[in-house]
Amino acid sequence: MVDSKINIITLKMIEYFKNDVKRINHALKVTSFALILISNLQLEKETKDIIIYSAILHDIGIKEATVKYGSSAGKYQEIEGPEIAEKILIKLDIPQEIINRVCFIVGNHHSYNKIDGIDFQILIEADFLVNIFEDEMSVDSIKSIDKQIFKTEEGKRLLEIMYLTSK
Repeated sequence: MVDSKINIITLKMIEYFKNDVKRINHALKVTSFALILISNLQLEKETKDIIIYSAILHDIGIKEATVKYGSSAGKYQEIEGPEIAEKILIKLDIPQEIINRVCFIVGNHHSYNKIDGIDFQILIEADFLVNIFEDEMSVDSIKSIDKQIFKTEEGKRLLEIMYLTSK
């Protein structure tokens, strides 16, 4: 059974993006990969919650970034995302330390040098598993991402199966 807070956060994300189905679908795909990546790991419930909440909300700053800066570039998403994510999470009686961590990840999810924990790592890997396809990245780019970004065994396995194994 899915946690009711996850459902509410997902619905809030959908309501926020409204008819921007591309962004909604992206968030849902990243969340699905995050769930796969955590399925075989022995993680505390709090860590799993942070990962899932971050996956749902990681790009929540795009809409405001586009309005304020005329751009959805990562640096603008990182500026605008945390405040919006916090407004969504705070209404759900989620502990402040979880909100703070989700906001840190949302506010840095294009700054790979700031990855500082398994929660952040899994969000980045899930996002790349989706972005590689959506952005039609080259095999050379994928190999570089594999070396530089991917750390988890399951993430590396999925990357190999999906993008690096010959057809």
